Amino acid sequence: MTAVNAFMNVQELAARLASGSLSSVALVELYLDRIAALDIRMHAFVATYADEARQAAQSADLARRAGYVLGPLHGIPIAIKDLIEIEGQITTGGSEAFRERRSTVTARIVQRLREQGMIILGKTHTVEFATGGWGTNTRLGTPLNPWDLDVPRTPGGSSSGSGVAVAAGLAPWAIGTDTGGSVRLPGSWCNLTSLKVCEGRISIEGVLPLSTTLDTPGPMARCAADARLLYHVLKERDGPAPATVAENAQRPRTNLDGLRLARLPQHERTPATPDVLQAYDASLEVLRDAGAEIVDIELPYGFAEVAEFNSLIMNAEGYSFYGELLDDPAQPLDEDVRARLINGRDTRAADYLNALRRRERMQRELVSVFDHVDALLTPTTATPPLPIHEVDQKTTPAYYTRFANFFNLAALALPNGATPAGLPISLQIIGRPYSEELVLDIGEVYQRRTNWHLRTPNLPDAFAQ
Repeated sequence: MTAVNAFMNVQELAARLASGSLSSVALVELYLDRIAALDIRMHAFVATYADEARQAAQSADLARRAGYVLGPLHGIPIAIKDLIEIEGQITTGGSEAFRERRSTVTARIVQRLREQGMIILGKTHTVEFATGGWGTNTRLGTPLNPWDLDVPRTPGGSSSGSGVAVAAGLAPWAIGTDTGGSVRLPGSWCNLTSLKVCEGRISIEGVLPLSTTLDTPGPMARCAADARLLYHVLKERDGPAPATVAENAQRPRTNLDGLRLARLPQHERTPATPDVLQAYDASLEVLRDAGAEIVDIELPYGFAEVAEFNSLIMNAEGYSFYGELLDDPAQPLDEDVRARLINGRDTRAADYLNALRRRERMQRELVSVFDHVDALLTPTTATPPLPIHEVDQKTTPAYYTRFANFFNLAALALPNGATPAGLPISLQIIGRPYSEELVLDIGEVYQRRTNWHLRTPNLPDAFAQ
C-alpha cells in the first residue's frame, strides 16, 4: 500500500482504491486518527462514528476484492452537517436544546451516499438552527479556523464544522447546507471549493429546516472537480447514473472560449477590503486569459436590497419551525441566534406572502441579465476571516452570497488568493438557475490555471489539551 496524504483530492483517493494501492480501512483510519489527534482543538465534529466507519470500510474492501463495487466512490469517507438526519443517531441542529434529539428518519442525502458505498465519519458542528454566517455557536462551541491557530477567527457558517473538517484534513470532503451562503462562507474562509445548488437539485428530505423556500444542501470540497463528483452523487434531477459519475467529472472544458462573464458593478465593490479586491481583479485576468470575455452589466437590484428580502423570508420561516423554543427564555439557546430568528415572530403573514410574490417577480426580471452573460463574478466574502472577538453578531458576512439564494441561482465559491498573513480569500461564480455544471466548468478551468486551492494550513500532528 502506498502512502496517502490527508489532503489528497477524492479523485486520486478513488483511483487508488480502484487500483488496489489503497484500502478503505487504511483511508478511514487515516482520518479517524487525525480526528482523534486534532479535533480536541479544531472542534469540527459534534459526533464521530468510528466503530461504524471501520466496519463499513472493512465491508467495502471485502466487496472490492469480490468484485461487488457499488461505484467509484465505494469506501470513500465523508463528513455531514449536524442538520442531516440518520435514523437512530442524535441530530442537534447545533442546539443544546436538541442534545438528546434522536432521529427517527434517514435523510435522502444519506441514502444517496450509502447507495454509492460512501462512509460517514460523523456529524459536524453548525451554527444553531443554521442561522448565522460567522460560524459561531456560544452553547455547543465554535470550530477553530485552521488558518490561524493563535487568534480564533471566523470559520464561516452556518456549515462551520464541515468547513473546518475538510480544511484541517479531518475528512476529504463534506456536506453542508446553504440558505444565505452557508456552504460558501466557510468555503471562503477555510480555502475550500463549495457549491450552492438550485432548488430541487439535492433533496432536503430529512434535513432540519431553516427556510424550506431557500434551503439547499451542497458539497464542500478541496477542488471543483471533487465538488462535481459529490454533486453528481447527490443530485435528484437529471442526474447521471452512478456508473457515469467519474466519467462525467473527467470531461470539463479546456478553456472558456465563447463565455461572457460579468464583473461586479463598481458601486458593489465598496464593502470589500483591498486584499479581497486585489485577488478578485487578478481572477478576472486569469479567466480572461482562459478565453472568457469580461463585461460590465447593470443589475436590476443591489446586493443589500436582495439580502433584506432574503432575511425576511428566512426569519419568518425559521420562526415557524422553532418559535416555541425561541419564545421560551428558559430554553438553552444561543442568544445571538434567538435575536435573529425572533424577528420572524413580528413578520405579518401579508408581508411574508408579499415577499414571496415579490421574489417571483424579481426572479423574472433578472432573467434578462443572464440573456447577455453566462455568469456573474463577485468576491465570496468582503473580508478574509475575522478575529471572532471583532464580530458584530447583529451583522452578516453574507453580503455577496444571499443574492444566489434569493434568485435561485447556481453559485460556486473557490479560493483565489491570500492576505499577506496567509488568510484565505475567495471568488464566487454565480450562474443562471440550474447552471451548476457551467459554474463548475468555470471553476475547473480557473483551478487548472491557479494553485490557490492546493494550499493547506500548517497544523501540528496533535494539539495539547
